[in-house]
Amino acid sequence: MVFDWLHLGILVALIVGLTFAGAPLVLSLFVAPKAKGGDFAMPYECGMRPMGTSWIRFGPNFYIYALLFLAFDVDVLYLFPVATYYPEATGLIAFFKVFVFLAILVLAIAYFWAKGVFTWPRQIR
Repeated sequence: MVFDWLHLGILVALIVGLTFAGAPLVLSLFVAPKAKGGDFAMPYECGMRPMGTSWIRFGPNFYIYALLFLAFDVDVLYLFPVATYYPEATGLIAFFKVFVFLAILVLAIAYFWAKGVFTWPRQIR
């Protein structure tokens, strides 16, 4: 194998990337505060002293909403490469492909809505 400028550039980029990833980790060992306990052990709540415990249990509804957000957010992210690729397409094939993708996304939202996933249950204490 011949070592040329492209291989040198890849090697330099790899070394720079590892340095940028590892330098903050190594630097934090020297710069981070070493004191334990006191106010360092308290959770930060906008400069105010916390009331109660910071270890509360969230209901499963929060996790379901987070998973739904991630699922639909990732689906929408697929539209950006499609928008950059399909301007060169001719005819209605590209339109129908995007339409089918969006129709499946809308059907999924309608299905979750019909199942009652988007209704927030009331908890009375």
